[in-house]
Amino acid sequence: MGSGRFYTLNSDEPVNRSSLAALGPQTQHHFGIDATALSMFTVIQLVIYAALQIPVGILLDRFGATVMLLSGSTLMFVGQFVMATVDDVRLAILARVLVGAGDACTFISVIRLLPEWFSLRQLPIVSQATGQVGQLGQLVSVIPLAMVVDEFGWAAGFMGVAAVGVIAVILGALVLRDRPGEGTAVERLLKRRGAISREARSFAGRESTAMLAAVAPPPTEVVAVPEGRPDRRPDGLFRRLRRVVGLPGVRVAFWVHFTTPFPASVLLLLWGTPFFTGGVGLAPAASAGLLSLAVVSALVAGGTLGPLTSRFVERRVRIVQVVTLMIIAVWLVVLIWPATPPVWLLVVLVLVVPIGGPASMIAFEVVRSHAPRSYLGLATGFINMGGFISALLAVFFIGVALDLQGAGSPEHYSLTAFRWAFLTQVPIWALGLVMMAIELRRTRAWMERLGRTLR
Repeated sequence: MGSGRFYTLNSDEPVNRSSLAALGPQTQHHFGIDATALSMFTVIQLVIYAALQIPVGILLDRFGATVMLLSGSTLMFVGQFVMATVDDVRLAILARVLVGAGDACTFISVIRLLPEWFSLRQLPIVSQATGQVGQLGQLVSVIPLAMVVDEFGWAAGFMGVAAVGVIAVILGALVLRDRPGEGTAVERLLKRRGAISREARSFAGRESTAMLAAVAPPPTEVVAVPEGRPDRRPDGLFRRLRRVVGLPGVRVAFWVHFTTPFPASVLLLLWGTPFFTGGVGLAPAASAGLLSLAVVSALVAGGTLGPLTSRFVERRVRIVQVVTLMIIAVWLVVLIWPATPPVWLLVVLVLVVPIGGPASMIAFEVVRSHAPRSYLGLATGFINMGGFISALLAVFFIGVALDLQGAGSPEHYSLTAFRWAFLTQVPIWALGLVMMAIELRRTRAWMERLGRTLR
């Protein structure tokens, strides 16, 4: 397959997901909508994404990652094409539904591919590298897309994003393989494997016994017979989901992903540009520069957290908790600053908040240690819902809070209104941290009963 060929599809996903990141005011003017309606573009996309995680996880376990990746890229291409060609807000919302559905198929499929091609010790670093490629996709949506829309118009900008989707589908069909030795989608269609597919090898080295004992997934029997109760009824969707959610380590992973990435989503998906320009009063170029710096910060954090969590496996959830507290502290300083926040404080904000994105990738390392491989697609889909549930709540609450203050359109934005609106993130943080601590304690007891160490 090649060590990075699936990254093309992963970078295509954030480009599509965050294609409105720096276009909030332009979107409002293009469709003639208020702040709540603007937030609904992202909220609906994230609702579709989150709602489809469980079904996609089931399909992923059944049909494999390549089929789901190609399906997702096709849906996103169609969605962006529709977005480029319509002026009716209802059709635009349909376009975001298609983008959300395609997005739902993509990321967890990439994550599902990794264990087939890399060793357990390599996975934390490779997972972070996967997330970093996604951040590069967000960087594309922050500056170049905004520049194209400003220079050439709405249709040209989104047609360009759609074209990226077409390229991703073609490349994926030609190069992606579910595991070493299997053919690509084109080869399977033609029922003929090429020499590259026949000779493909995993990048995994030989695993030590100690490493396998530390992070290897448990056997399927841990899920199939929970708490030692024999049960021979066939597994349906809800039954499989109940068994997976019954593992406290999977629930820890869910709350890790719920708590860490949504503040960065708030900035990069929608509300960063309105806050910096309409709230703080920065020029659009300065706002775009801050958002670009946020993406760079996430790239650097991903390169640091991968090796760190690979070395300190037993402390990885604690690392997530520390990162979350750092993000909360910086946001609160910005919101309670007695005057307009100085530029240096905004720089600190965009350097610290994006660390939550790479920190959320730790959730996928946790779930790989607690979910049997036969349930991994479903478990990954379940925990991936967490970050998008929290993101859609935060994005929506901020839009509603602005409208309730009469500050729901660019001409009425104010710093005071944004301060109150961004405080709606606090209950989401509180819920995530409390539940993470509760499930971590339950996981400790569960692992002790199985004779395994806490992760």
